[in-house]
Amino acid sequence: MKHKNAPELIPEEYLARAKKLNAAQLADGMKELGVYRDGVMDADILPVERHMKMVGTAFTVETADGDNFPIHVATYTGGDGYVMVIDGKGHSEHAYLGDLIMGAAKAVGYCGIVCDGYVRDREGCIEMNFPVYSRGLMQRGPIKKNPGKINEPIVCGGIRVEPGDLVVGDYDGITVVPRALIPEVLERAEKKQAYEEKRDEMIANYVAAKAAGREAC
Repeated sequence: MKHKNAPELIPEEYLARAKKLNAAQLADGMKELGVYRDGVMDADILPVERHMKMVGTAFTVETADGDNFPIHVATYTGGDGYVMVIDGKGHSEHAYLGDLIMGAAKAVGYCGIVCDGYVRDREGCIEMNFPVYSRGLMQRGPIKKNPGKINEPIVCGGIRVEPGDLVVGDYDGITVVPRALIPEVLERAEKKQAYEEKRDEMIANYVAAKAAGREAC
């Protein structure tokens, strides 16, 4: 059953464009737009395995003290196209989730999970090839007690995240684009990408010319 406050999924047109960009380019696209920290989460929140990438619509969870009850609820009331973004208050004494929740989240269609806290079962996560970002690993299991909050504005990794925002994760970390800014940020990021590609071409030409003994310019 879908959660009553589940946000509308971001249109596929925007997701397709975002998948061609990286987290750094999107962060650059948010410069000078008055967005706190350019939508960039804390540097400590990194993928369980460096090759993991994800793009999707934010499905938010707020909890604390290693309590994963609301994460269980979110797992079975979200699904296709969402990234679960968990404000776990940076709690470090328990893992908020392991490969059982990861597997269930993947099965119902989540694109990935971001946790401002710790997780466990790294090898299982890698084996199932499911993108998970966290502050690190902790083998001690979670507790299950309080309902927390689901699909309300949260602060995760030092930035505000609202249900329905665009979430992009790759080897550099997590960038979140507020939903209302998605068209403008994509356009700006695509211009930056084009500039970078042109610069890469110029550098490659320089290297080739130098190696061939031609004048490089």
